[in-house]
Amino acid sequence: MATIHKSIEIERSKEFVWNAIRDVGAIHIRLVPGFVVDCKLEGDSRTVTFANGMVVRELIVDIDDQMFRHSWSARGAPLTHHNASIQVFSDGHDKCRVVWIADLLPNEIAGPIAEMIQHGLRTMKKTLES
Repeated sequence: MATIHKSIEIERSKEFVWNAIRDVGAIHIRLVPGFVVDCKLEGDSRTVTFANGMVVRELIVDIDDQMFRHSWSARGAPLTHHNASIQVFSDGHDKCRVVWIADLLPNEIAGPIAEMIQHGLRTMKKTLES
């Protein structure tokens, strides 16, 4: 099983960044506009449409306001297994670190998914710092 571990520093408070991340139905507006072009929240799941045309149904596993951690699981091709989490850590005054970890199968798609995650983090940084 492939594991992807990425992080980025954001020049905003942990609370500010978490407020956008925990709004799981509005990521295409508040968190990663342009990277995600649509997001439809349906109960405990969401359907996410990425700018590259990929559409994924994601089960919202947890939104933990004490740990500042959100976890989800993507369902459907090309993934045979996927679970991911994003967590926010304070890194000084008005600065935080966002850590995104994903475990997935098949291993062969780890490279393209890692690139997508990195792109998502860069978009998040740009959006939240502006």
